[in-house]
Amino acid sequence: MSNSKLISYTKISPNKTKSRKHSIDRITPHCVVGQLSAESIGNCFVSPTRKASCNYGIGTDGRVVLCVDEKDRSWCSSNSANDNRAVTIECASDKTAPYEMNNKVYNSLVGLCVDICRRNGKTKLLWIPDKEKALKYSPKSDEMLITVHRWFANKACPGDWLYSRLGKLAQQVTDQLSGSAVSDVTEKEESTQKAFKVKVSTKQLRIRKGPGTNYGLTGAYTGVGTFTIVEKRAGSGSAAGWGRLQSGAGWIALDYVTEL
Repeated sequence: MSNSKLISYTKISPNKTKSRKHSIDRITPHCVVGQLSAESIGNCFVSPTRKASCNYGIGTDGRVVLCVDEKDRSWCSSNSANDNRAVTIECASDKTAPYEMNNKVYNSLVGLCVDICRRNGKTKLLWIPDKEKALKYSPKSDEMLITVHRWFANKACPGDWLYSRLGKLAQQVTDQLSGSAVSDVTEKEESTQKAFKVKVSTKQLRIRKGPGTNYGLTGAYTGVGTFTIVEKRAGSGSAAGWGRLQSGAGWIALDYVTEL
């Protein structure tokens, strides 16, 4: 297991378990709860009394710090089984909910996830919002799964800002791994779009991995109910466009919904 060449600073923490007991098939992003530099994130884990660490940290300017070698297990997610198989990443964020991350941090997270997947022989990054289904899922040899700290402890981590974007993160990483050209709005552009609610009256509204019929199906359906759309795109195959679900499950065709 090698380390990422994207790191710009190294501060190895003593808080770790040498030689993880499982191959890497998960990535667990966290929020730091502070707009810290890469150096400051590294310094958070130098004291043995802290009894916490991460594999990588991303500072507020997007620079990456290595805190625990990928071959070793970090103490990051309140769950040894998860940390033994996950690369854990602490990301600089606001101090208050929803713990927003700036564009440099998010873009660096995408790039680091792509690098982690490539070096570990993975071609897909998956996000399964349902905790029970996700933890029961056994990734295929070419798959990496996103997990979150809040599944293992009474915490908001990684914050609702990133949590609502994990579906997008998984798709962006997978697209880059496959060499697909990704046309996406920046976080600044996205922030100008106002979220809105829609009513779905059919049980069979399929959810896709991206905004268009050229994207694959997730295998899930919305079911009947009210849903929040946080991003709208023109895309392909839908006259009304496509909406990204706040849950992070994916995208739905807006031809089949009623805007509230």
